[in-house]
Amino acid sequence: QVQLVESGGGLVQPGGSLSLSCAASGRTLSGYAMGWFRQAPGKEREFVAAFSRTGGYTYYADSVKGRFTISRDNGKNSLYLQMNSLLPEDTAVYSCAAGRGVITSSIRNYKQYDLWGQGTQVTVSS
Repeated sequence: QVQLVESGGGLVQPGGSLSLSCAASGRTLSGYAMGWFRQAPGKEREFVAAFSRTGGYTYYADSVKGRFTISRDNGKNSLYLQMNSLLPEDTAVYSCAAGRGVITSSIRNYKQYDLWGQGTQVTVSS
């Protein structure tokens, strides 16, 4: 049984930075697409960033491009999200996800992912 556990959320002022981590236990996620999604209250789950299954390509939502950086460490079976220049509209619950059958054209579609963490709250406020 694979478990994904996020950490690193919290409260930060606009313009600040946070780093999220997602640790996978139970099996290696090599060969899985891995990504970050977020959901704000009253809104639909939204794609943030992802790695392709091969790990060779990264994808970002336009709203975070240039501010957020996704990275992964296959040796540690972990995924990371470095968030800089945070804005109040970045406030949401951030979840990591993994999917073995995710194809490139659907990498932004949360329904393609079958493994999810419990989420971590990120609040950007002064």
